[in-house]
Amino acid sequence: MATINDIQDEIIEDFSIYEDWTDKYEYLIDFGKSLSILDEKYKTEETRINGCQSKVWLYAEKQADKVVFFADSDAIITKGIVGLLVKVLSGHTPEEIAESDLYFIDKIGLKEHLSPTRANGLVSMIKKIKTYGVAFQAIN
Repeated sequence: MATINDIQDEIIEDFSIYEDWTDKYEYLIDFGKSLSILDEKYKTEETRINGCQSKVWLYAEKQADKVVFFADSDAIITKGIVGLLVKVLSGHTPEEIAESDLYFIDKIGLKEHLSPTRANGLVSMIKKIKTYGVAFQAIN
């Protein structure tokens, strides 16, 4: 199985194909559309990420020794962003998730091309994912 860093490197490579941010946003939107639909029963206040301008839900469950994430958003670019995070971190151990260095965000230039409210939302998404990692570590 690919490591978290392998997946990040793959995303960096995918984004490097596109020269300008209009094309990168298109890629992000298409990526968001490829996310599997999050069941309505998981769209609760508990799974909603606070700090995001749009509605974003992140649900996690432990399958064997790995954490699997499911996410959705009512905003298409935000759905793409949370989708990238899910792609990078889903299917790894709680320890790997909690200790991961998400360098791909800076490498693809995502943060500086987001509005301040979306950038804050991104930070909130990362915090929520890392919190799940720590929480599932405690359950072991």
